[in-house]
Amino acid sequence: MGKEIPEKRHGLHIALVPDGNRRWAKKRGKPVLAGHKAGAKKMEELAKWCAERDDVDMVTIYALSTENLNRDKKELSHLWDVYEQGLKRFVKRNKDENGLRLNITGDAGVWKKDFKTAAKDVMKATQHYTGGVLNVMLAYGSQFEILNSVKKIAAKGLKTMPAVEKAFRSCLMVSNPVDLVIRTGNEHRLSNFLLYQAAYAEIHFSKSMWPDFSKKEFEKILKWYYKRDRRMGK
Repeated sequence: MGKEIPEKRHGLHIALVPDGNRRWAKKRGKPVLAGHKAGAKKMEELAKWCAERDDVDMVTIYALSTENLNRDKKELSHLWDVYEQGLKRFVKRNKDENGLRLNITGDAGVWKKDFKTAAKDVMKATQHYTGGVLNVMLAYGSQFEILNSVKKIAAKGLKTMPAVEKAFRSCLMVSNPVDLVIRTGNEHRLSNFLLYQAAYAEIHFSKSMWPDFSKKEFEKILKWYYKRDRRMGK
């Protein structure tokens, strides 16, 4: 028998690759935008599931990768609008200070102006929330993040590995180590997501397209996680 989920456990960091929005829409004969809208609503649901739990302190969602920026310009424009509206809904519907605090990060230099304003507003509105942190990564790539961090600390002249590691972590967009990576969409790769932070994470690949991902499956994955023997390389 595996270990049961403890009644209270703090510090769990879940990273999510929500894949399958476009395939979900195509299978139903709907436009791509419908899949992105369904996926954005599912993100809101996930935030609620996590806020209800005592064992999840941080969730990091891979909302848009640097590679995704090469997609059709019209699709990208619609996608930024979907995320902007999603942030506004989140603030309107989540006024409980026990909810998740939003941290929107990534390469802000390529964000649409209106989205950038919405991101700033939602982070300010939720900055005092105490239920955990929801990191939303937009225009993010782990290789870019790592190289940028190395560039920042290269000139510091640090002599010891602990000092280098501390400085390196401080440069990361999300510094907390990841405990569990969940990828939906029946794909089996990390796709340049949190490569440093997820060094010893447990990884679960779901066959569900992201809009179909359910609370029941989420809870089942967490039970699977708690049964894992995490030796952390030992």
